[in-house]
Amino acid sequence: MAGNLLARSAHDLGAAAWFGGTLMGAVGLNGATAKAKDPKERTRLSSLGWGMWTPVQVAAFAAHAAGGVGLIIGNKGRVAAQDTVGSNTLWKSIITVVGMALSLYSGILGKKVGELADEGSQGATEPRPGASDELTKAQSQLKMLQWVLPIISGIVVVMGAKQGEMQRPENVKKGLFK
Repeated sequence: MAGNLLARSAHDLGAAAWFGGTLMGAVGLNGATAKAKDPKERTRLSSLGWGMWTPVQVAAFAAHAAGGVGLIIGNKGRVAAQDTVGSNTLWKSIITVVGMALSLYSGILGKKVGELADEGSQGATEPRPGASDELTKAQSQLKMLQWVLPIISGIVVVMGAKQGEMQRPENVKKGLFK
Protein backbone atom coordinates (compact mmCIF):
# COMPACT_ATOMS: atom_id res chain seq x y z
CA MET A 1 0.00 0.00 0.00
CA ALA A 2 2.78 2.47 0.86
CA GLY A 3 4.39 1.89 -2.55
CA ASN A 4 1.11 2.53 -4.34
CA LEU A 5 0.50 5.66 -2.22
CA LEU A 6 3.96 6.98 -3.05
CA ALA A 7 3.53 6.20 -6.75
CA ARG A 8 0.06 7.79 -6.91
CA SER A 9 1.27 10.85 -5.01
CA ALA A 10 4.26 11.38 -7.31
CA HIS A 11 2.06 10.78 -10.36
CA ASP A 12 -0.67 13.18 -9.29
CA LEU A 13 1.60 15.90 -7.89
CA GLY A 14 3.67 15.83 -11.08
CA ALA A 15 0.55 16.25 -13.22
CA ALA A 16 -0.77 18.99 -10.92
CA ALA A 17 2.50 20.94 -11.16
CA TRP A 18 2.49 20.57 -14.94
CA PHE A 19 -1.11 21.79 -15.23
CA GLY A 20 -0.76 24.61 -12.70
CA GLY A 21 2.58 25.78 -14.02
CA THR A 22 1.44 25.99 -17.62
CA LEU A 23 -1.79 27.75 -16.75
CA MET A 24 -0.11 30.22 -14.38
CA GLY A 25 2.58 30.88 -16.97
CA ALA A 26 0.06 31.64 -19.70
CA VAL A 27 -2.20 33.79 -17.54
CA GLY A 28 0.10 35.23 -14.89
CA LEU A 29 3.62 35.37 -16.26
CA ASN A 30 2.86 36.11 -19.90
CA GLY A 31 0.01 38.42 -18.92
CA ALA A 32 2.14 40.39 -16.46
CA THR A 33 5.19 40.70 -18.69
CA ALA A 34 3.01 42.08 -21.48
CA LYS A 35 2.49 45.10 -19.20
CA ALA A 36 6.23 45.93 -18.98
CA LYS A 37 6.84 49.50 -20.15
CA ASP A 38 9.90 48.62 -22.21
CA PRO A 39 8.91 46.43 -25.21
CA LYS A 40 12.31 44.66 -25.01
CA GLU A 41 11.60 43.64 -21.43
CA ARG A 42 8.33 41.89 -22.34
CA THR A 43 9.91 38.89 -24.01
CA ARG A 44 13.09 39.01 -21.94
CA LEU A 45 11.25 38.78 -18.60
CA SER A 46 8.85 36.14 -19.85
CA SER A 47 11.73 34.03 -21.13
CA LEU A 48 13.57 34.41 -17.82
CA GLY A 49 10.48 33.34 -15.88
CA TRP A 50 9.86 30.30 -18.06
CA GLY A 51 13.55 29.45 -17.85
CA MET A 52 13.33 29.49 -14.05
CA TRP A 53 10.29 27.23 -14.22
CA THR A 54 11.93 24.67 -16.55
CA PRO A 55 13.81 22.68 -13.85
CA VAL A 56 10.61 22.45 -11.79
CA GLN A 57 8.66 21.30 -14.83
CA VAL A 58 11.29 18.68 -15.66
CA ALA A 59 11.09 17.43 -12.06
CA ALA A 60 7.28 17.36 -12.33
CA PHE A 61 7.51 15.31 -15.53
CA ALA A 62 9.95 12.91 -13.88
CA ALA A 63 7.74 12.51 -10.81
CA HIS A 64 4.64 12.00 -12.94
CA ALA A 65 6.35 9.45 -15.18
CA ALA A 66 7.97 7.55 -12.30
CA GLY A 67 4.68 7.49 -10.41
CA GLY A 68 2.85 6.34 -13.53
CA VAL A 69 5.27 3.49 -14.11
CA GLY A 70 4.94 2.52 -10.43
CA LEU A 71 1.15 2.51 -10.72
CA ILE A 72 1.23 0.40 -13.87
CA ILE A 73 3.58 -2.12 -12.25
CA GLY A 74 1.57 -2.17 -9.03
CA ASN A 75 -1.70 -2.63 -10.92
CA LYS A 76 -0.55 -4.74 -13.88
CA GLY A 77 -3.24 -7.33 -13.27
CA ARG A 78 -6.00 -4.71 -13.36
CA VAL A 79 -4.43 -2.99 -16.37
CA ALA A 80 -4.49 -6.29 -18.26
CA ALA A 81 -7.84 -7.67 -17.08
CA GLN A 82 -10.24 -4.92 -16.00
CA ASP A 83 -12.40 -3.53 -18.79
CA THR A 84 -11.11 -0.20 -20.22
CA VAL A 85 -8.20 0.16 -17.76
CA GLY A 86 -5.61 -0.89 -20.33
CA SER A 87 -6.96 1.38 -23.06
CA ASN A 88 -7.26 4.32 -20.65
CA THR A 89 -3.66 3.73 -19.53
CA LEU A 90 -2.45 3.55 -23.13
CA TRP A 91 -4.27 6.72 -24.21
CA LYS A 92 -3.19 8.61 -21.11
CA SER A 93 0.42 7.58 -21.76
CA ILE A 94 0.23 8.73 -25.38
CA ILE A 95 -1.33 12.07 -24.43
CA THR A 96 1.29 12.55 -21.70
CA VAL A 97 4.21 11.88 -24.07
CA VAL A 98 2.73 14.21 -26.71
CA GLY A 99 2.22 16.89 -24.05
CA MET A 100 5.76 16.52 -22.77
CA ALA A 101 7.11 16.76 -26.34
CA LEU A 102 5.05 19.90 -26.94
CA SER A 103 6.34 21.32 -23.65
CA LEU A 104 9.91 20.69 -24.80
CA TYR A 105 9.16 22.35 -28.14
CA SER A 106 7.60 25.28 -26.30
CA GLY A 107 10.80 25.64 -24.29
CA ILE A 108 12.87 25.68 -27.48
CA LEU A 109 10.60 28.38 -28.92
CA GLY A 110 10.78 30.35 -25.68
CA LYS A 111 14.57 30.26 -25.76
CA LYS A 112 14.51 31.56 -29.33
CA VAL A 113 12.13 34.37 -28.31
CA GLY A 114 14.43 35.24 -25.41
CA GLU A 115 17.41 35.42 -27.76
CA LEU A 116 15.45 37.86 -29.95
CA ALA A 117 14.20 39.97 -27.03
CA ASP A 118 16.13 43.02 -28.24
CA GLU A 119 13.62 43.33 -31.09
CA GLY A 120 10.90 44.17 -28.56
CA SER A 121 7.32 42.97 -28.73
CA GLN A 122 3.72 43.70 -27.82
CA GLY A 123 3.74 40.87 -25.31
CA ALA A 124 5.34 37.53 -24.50
CA THR A 125 3.47 35.87 -27.35
CA GLU A 126 2.47 38.90 -29.44
CA PRO A 127 5.02 40.28 -31.89
CA ARG A 128 5.27 43.98 -32.59
CA PRO A 129 4.65 45.33 -36.08
CA GLY A 130 7.82 44.95 -38.11
CA ALA A 131 9.26 42.13 -35.99
CA SER A 132 11.49 39.63 -37.76
CA ASP A 133 9.87 36.60 -39.33
CA GLU A 134 11.77 34.37 -36.89
CA LEU A 135 10.40 36.17 -33.83
CA THR A 136 6.89 36.45 -35.29
CA LYS A 137 6.76 32.73 -36.08
CA ALA A 138 8.10 31.67 -32.67
CA GLN A 139 5.70 33.95 -30.80
CA SER A 140 2.67 32.86 -32.83
CA GLN A 141 3.48 29.21 -32.09
CA LEU A 142 3.95 30.01 -28.40
CA LYS A 143 0.63 31.86 -28.36
CA MET A 144 -1.12 28.66 -29.38
CA LEU A 145 0.96 26.35 -27.17
CA GLN A 146 0.41 28.44 -24.05
CA TRP A 147 -3.24 27.33 -24.18
CA VAL A 148 -2.77 23.85 -25.67
CA LEU A 149 -0.45 22.76 -22.84
CA PRO A 150 -2.86 23.45 -19.95
CA ILE A 151 -5.58 21.65 -21.93
CA ILE A 152 -3.37 18.60 -22.51
CA SER A 153 -2.12 18.49 -18.93
CA GLY A 154 -5.69 18.98 -17.72
CA ILE A 155 -6.79 15.99 -19.79
CA VAL A 156 -4.00 13.96 -18.16
CA VAL A 157 -5.29 14.99 -14.70
CA VAL A 158 -8.86 14.03 -15.62
CA MET A 159 -7.75 10.69 -17.05
CA GLY A 160 -5.85 10.05 -13.83
CA ALA A 161 -9.00 10.77 -11.85
CA LYS A 162 -10.88 8.32 -14.06
CA GLN A 163 -8.25 5.69 -13.28
CA GLY A 164 -8.79 6.35 -9.59
CA GLU A 165 -12.51 5.73 -10.06
CA MET A 166 -11.72 2.53 -11.93
CA GLN A 167 -9.84 1.34 -8.86
CA ARG A 168 -12.86 1.59 -6.55
CA PRO A 169 -13.45 -1.83 -4.97
CA GLU A 170 -16.87 -2.27 -6.57
CA ASN A 171 -15.41 -1.66 -10.05
CA VAL A 172 -12.42 -3.94 -9.47
CA LYS A 173 -14.71 -6.67 -8.11
CA LYS A 174 -16.94 -6.47 -11.18
CA GLY A 175 -13.93 -6.34 -13.45
CA LEU A 176 -15.40 -3.42 -15.28
CA PHE A 177 -15.79 0.29 -15.28
CA LYS A 178 -19.07 1.64 -16.51
